[in-house]
Parts: sequence; structure tokens; C-alpha cells
Amino acid sequence: MRQLYIAGNWKMNLVPSQAAKYASELAAAAKDAKVKVMIAPTYVCLPAVVEAVKGSNIIVAAQNVNDHEKGAYTGEISCDMLKDIGVKTVILGHSERRQYYGETNEFINKKVLFALQNGMDIDLCVGETLEEREGGRLEQVLADQINIGLDGVTEEQMAHVTIAYEPVWAIGTGKTATPADANSAHEYIRGLIAKKFGKAVAEKQIIQYGGSVKPSNVKELMACEHIDGALVGGASLTLEQFLPIINC
Repeated sequence: MRQLYIAGNWKMNLVPSQAAKYASELAAAAKDAKVKVMIAPTYVCLPAVVEAVKGSNIIVAAQNVNDHEKGAYTGEISCDMLKDIGVKTVILGHSERRQYYGETNEFINKKVLFALQNGMDIDLCVGETLEEREGGRLEQVLADQINIGLDGVTEEQMAHVTIAYEPVWAIGTGKTATPADANSAHEYIRGLIAKKFGKAVAEKQIIQYGGSVKPSNVKELMACEHIDGALVGGASLTLEQFLPIINC
């Protein structure tokens, strides 16, 4: 049975002092959580948040990482830098990275491979825009993002990969894919994983849903057969909203 995995992507929110205070409160409130819990602050907040949740069940992740070990890459952060402060998980391929910063499937794949080779766990985001969905391209978009994004990844490495399906049109808009629509997309993704890595890997694969997840809709989404957790944006920024999602 797959364990539910609830992750909070804080995006470009909270200064280090705010992040540390909130992380400490969250760690105390979620100490008995029956699900896997992750939070992803900004780079400058990571050291303080790691310290704030030390000894708890909260995983701390980065929102991005570079595909090189070190060098002349101004503004970038390496896997070794993250690991040195105690961060071993990273979100890759988020729709905002794809949309605002032009990250392609091929470039994301380079980062996926490098992160896995460096002992990181990854949360790989995939999902379609409204134009792609209405144009009948949902399956092709997901197939490209999965097949190219995971090209060269081994069956063994897939134990360190979580997939997050986030329909771009539902992120931060208040719109949410219906549970049936979301489950159907998750089922299709699981089928892609089965074709690429085998049925056994696909059955174990954690596939989160992301896109305006909130306390009012989380139970219905998590009840779906192929939805194994959530990648939460805005609702992960307050205890009042995130804790009910964790306790779904």
C-alpha cells in the first residue's frame, strides 16, 4: 500500500525568521501525522528551517537545483550545497520553472539525472496547460514530460522519485480538476511508468496531485485510487490550512 505524501511548496514566500517560526510550529503540530510530510522553503530559508524541524518527521526540500557540481553558474545552487545543510530532497520541473524560466523536458531531465546521481530524492512535476487540455493534447504532454524527464533513470532510482501531477490551469487559480479528472490523469501517468519501468515499479510509484488543494477538497481527492498525496502551494503557508490537509 502506498503511503500518502503531503508536500508544501512555499514558493517565494516567508523570510527566514517567519519560515523558521512556522516550521517549528508545524513540526510540533504534525508530530503524529500518519502521512509523509515535506516542506520546500526558498534557498535563504533552508538553513533556518532545517534547524527548526531537526528531530521531527518533517522533510525539508529545495525548490530547484542546478545540473552541475560547481563552477561559474551565477545565482545557482548545487546538490552538494543542499546536502551540506541537511537537504536531500528537491522539487524539479515545476510548472512555474517551465513557464517563466523556459525549462524544457530535456533540461529538466539533466537535473533529474544529476540529482539522483548525487543521492537526492526528487519530486518531479508534470502537467498540462488549459490550452493543451482543451486541444486534446493531455496525454501527449504527459507522455513527453514523463518519458523525456525520466530518460536514463533506472528502476532502482525510481524509488527516489515522486511524481506530482499539477494541471497548470488549476495552480493558484482556485480551480481544481475534478477528482475523476485528476484520478484519470494519475492512472495514465501510472501506466506510462509501467511501460517504462515495469508494473512493479508503477504499483509502488507515489503520484501526488497539485493544483489549488485545500482543506475543503483534499479528502475527496485523496480518496481516489491513483492519487497518493498532494503538492500544496498557497494552502501550505499557514498552519490553519496545511494541518487539516496533512490530517486528511
